[in-house]
Amino acid sequence: MTPKDRILATLNRQPTDRTPVDLWHTPEIGEQLRQHFRVTDDLDVYRALGLDKIVWTFMDYTTGVGERAGAQSGAGAESGGSRTMWGVPLKGIQAGCAHYAEFGEAPMKDFNTPASLDSYPWWPDVARFDYDGAVEKARAASPEFAVVGPWVSFYEIYCQLRGLEQSLMDLIENPELVDAILDRVEAIQTKMMTRFFARTGRTLDLVFISDDIAGQQSLLISQAMWERHLMPRLRRWCDLIHAHGLKVFYHTDGAARALIKPILDCGVDVLNPIQHACPGMDMAELKKEFGHRVIFHGGVDNQFALPRGTADDVRRETRDCLATLGAGREGFICCSCHNVQAGTPLENIFAMIETVQKS
Repeated sequence: MTPKDRILATLNRQPTDRTPVDLWHTPEIGEQLRQHFRVTDDLDVYRALGLDKIVWTFMDYTTGVGERAGAQSGAGAESGGSRTMWGVPLKGIQAGCAHYAEFGEAPMKDFNTPASLDSYPWWPDVARFDYDGAVEKARAASPEFAVVGPWVSFYEIYCQLRGLEQSLMDLIENPELVDAILDRVEAIQTKMMTRFFARTGRTLDLVFISDDIAGQQSLLISQAMWERHLMPRLRRWCDLIHAHGLKVFYHTDGAARALIKPILDCGVDVLNPIQHACPGMDMAELKKEFGHRVIFHGGVDNQFALPRGTADDVRRETRDCLATLGAGREGFICCSCHNVQAGTPLENIFAMIETVQKS
């Protein structure tokens, strides 16, 4: 089977020759892999590794002053320019051998009423997305690999605009403002996706919704608040994506157990990254309760096993993921649990991939 065949068969719960294996990583790891295999193209890295890579195609955005900004604005280090497409300033942070583009001062911190939003200067213009560039990326990868894009979000963007602490307070003190901002965030991205889907043809397979709603120990917001402000919006996006024959790939880190059922009730097809180090995220329990409803993506720990463990540690971790999330050899795409960080030994990455390929 080709990598794309293997991913699509898994998404459709059809037989495969083996469990597919994907990889997420930071730019530093990407550069190491290109050097290791003596190639310059990421697709050649995926081929050399034998990955069943789900290739990301995220659109660039041109600001009003002609600057390029990363449309994948929630991805931090993946963003481009000095601001995101939403006007959030970026600042470079060097942490050891890793570089991150972190978010600066919240640009909407003083916009405290729904009426004030009309004067916010950074609302994205849907005409300024580089649709042609994103379609070209999808077409380049599509013959061999499954393709996911664009990056869209609700509350992650809200937190960037208002700042995390203020965003959490807004849910309690100013729910009308929350709705007003989210209405615009949803409308802009809905128009963008509709234009994009009309151009992609058969080159796109999944759409990436990223909306972290949990931390290392618990939910970031209550279930009641999530159901009021975010559940109807997620359901509308799932309906839109499915209407175009695409699958919904949903990302939330952390201890998200309490919201998994309502998230799946909205129509999510793939759940990522299954951060099983967090409370309530036991892999065997999740598989037993939700394995018939959703495809799991991720699983392999990137807090200890991949960055700090030995190759044998990674092999044991990967086999555990295969035996739980991948029980029955279906419904699981094995991958690093979020981005493999700079400084992670390449031998550990290879150990994860080879363990899946030999399973």
